[in-house]
Amino acid sequence: MKDPSRRRFFENSVMAAAAAALPSKLLSQEKSSPVSPNEKLTVAIIGCGIRGKAHARELSRLPDCDIAYVCDPDLDRADEVGALLSGELNRPMPKKVQDLRVIIDDPSVDAVFIATPNHWHSLAGIWAMQAGKDAYVEKPVSQNVAEGRRLVEVARELGRICQTGTQNRSRGSLAAAIQYIHDGKLGEVKLARSIIYGGRGSIGGPVETPIPPRCDYNLWAGPAPMAKLTRARFHYDWHWMWDTGNGDIGNSNVHSIDICRWGLGVTGLGDSAISYGGRLGYTDVGETPNSQVGVFHFGDKTIVSETRGLKTAPFHPVIKAMWFFYGTEGIIAETGLYDPDGELITAFEGKSVSHFANFLDAVRSRKREDLKAEILEGHQSSALCHLANLSYRLGTKASIEEIGDRLGEVPDNDEAREDLERTRHYLAEAGVDLGKTPMTLGRHLRPDREREQFLDDPEANALLKRTYREPFVVPGV
Repeated sequence: MKDPSRRRFFENSVMAAAAAALPSKLLSQEKSSPVSPNEKLTVAIIGCGIRGKAHARELSRLPDCDIAYVCDPDLDRADEVGALLSGELNRPMPKKVQDLRVIIDDPSVDAVFIATPNHWHSLAGIWAMQAGKDAYVEKPVSQNVAEGRRLVEVARELGRICQTGTQNRSRGSLAAAIQYIHDGKLGEVKLARSIIYGGRGSIGGPVETPIPPRCDYNLWAGPAPMAKLTRARFHYDWHWMWDTGNGDIGNSNVHSIDICRWGLGVTGLGDSAISYGGRLGYTDVGETPNSQVGVFHFGDKTIVSETRGLKTAPFHPVIKAMWFFYGTEGIIAETGLYDPDGELITAFEGKSVSHFANFLDAVRSRKREDLKAEILEGHQSSALCHLANLSYRLGTKASIEEIGDRLGEVPDNDEAREDLERTRHYLAEAGVDLGKTPMTLGRHLRPDREREQFLDDPEANALLKRTYREPFVVPGV
């Protein structure tokens, strides 16, 4: 894939060829237990950081797959996962490669598990599916809305199996709680909250960032610009830079936003989105907000996401949870039913399954409806995170009073004003003087649900996608 003809193959003509070349063993294979060696699926792990190691541990528990490759632009990281597999996890040593295109070009690989930084998620998944493979894509499934939509389209056009790494969807107790809501037993449910509180701290800088000695920065950057880096830590802190990450709303909040969408039964980009917050409490080279509130409206239903990166009191004095559903008949938080005073009424129960095994089962069945977190669900939940960040990036510094006035324009503004007051109190407790360092009030966005664009807002529409760096271009975006 290093010459123009290969690139054109991927960008133009590959879909028909890939559809015609679907491995016959995947179409005819039936699951049996125990799995004999000739029925095993051949898989690869792409990205060997925290999530890549978690993938190795999960996959090592499954007898129906062979891990043929581990891949990372930083070969030290690939070596770490290889050593983990061949040592503690008692698996054969996989091939270790820097360039994911080696795996893409290997017809023996049936499926890939993508645990790269965010900016690679969609392109890696698309390339894999175009080459006749199925793909498990970590959250958020995209760096922007347009490439996430393209990821869904390619899965549909080629009939590929594509799972989102929102593992909570495979929790049986949570599925039972969501079913309770869908059955109407919680009464009328119009509000869900996604709560991520946890200190992150400053990432420092600006300093000259040392590229790890065995890391190919060109491959690591891939679709993103090869910008000069000024953060102290090369790995992980890419989360807080717009070119490569999506802040904590895309890193952690995406899990609970996904559950809020699931419980409320809402789809698409909604009717209204607005965000406010800031990178407050310290000064560093990070770009994404460490404190952020996002408000999303779907008709008469609302999702509020809260991200707090500074020291804070718990959201609820009794209930420790990342998501809350408020119904006329009670509250569901995590996997429990509570009364308004926070007393547990019922703990839901249900059989959980391995999210990874669920994906491999669907690879065999060729039925995307077998997936617990099919890629369309991942795209829609990731897209809400992108909308909050788009609103924020198009915003301006504003006083608490100005933010309150603007929130009066959105539906359910009484709830929104209460959130604002709680945020003000949190920041004051954390030592932030909003008079000296005001928050950013984001633009009020009004999506067109059908087209996944914004109404009468070309500036916001321009941020729905990015400019890619050749040859790492998402085809069709």
